Amino acid sequence: MNTQGSPMEAGTRHIDGIDDIKAIERVVATVERTQRDKDAEGFLTLFRPDALWTTGHGKVLLGLDAIAEFTRAVLPQAAWDGDVTYEVIHTQFLRPDVAAVKVRQVYHSAEGETEGAPLYVMTKQEDGRWLLHACQNTEVRSG
Repeated sequence: MNTQGSPMEAGTRHIDGIDDIKAIERVVATVERTQRDKDAEGFLTLFRPDALWTTGHGKVLLGLDAIAEFTRAVLPQAAWDGDVTYEVIHTQFLRPDVAAVKVRQVYHSAEGETEGAPLYVMTKQEDGRWLLHACQNTEVRSG
């Protein structure tokens, strides 16, 4: 995982940001767990009320209500036979309370693997929690 910032901020971010990086990684791990378990309610706890989510097929969902309606309809019935993994591959702090997080998402099945390349813009809340704020889930196509 890479973190990037200005040299002056990097030292402070490295010391103070370690807990933030771990917290961000826990959010991504919870995304993985809730996707595997098809746990819509657990997934929805990761979003700000004013979140923006764009699905891997380009559907734009504005606000938690729209994200919840879509997730509750789609996730429990999702038909994949296999496993899914999420790996944080890059975290860039845009400000101390805003991070751009690049994720490698892989669906493993008997037919082979398919990959997604989500980008999560996450914001740190006043209580210290990191939440998903603006997200784009992009399907990676081979060839």
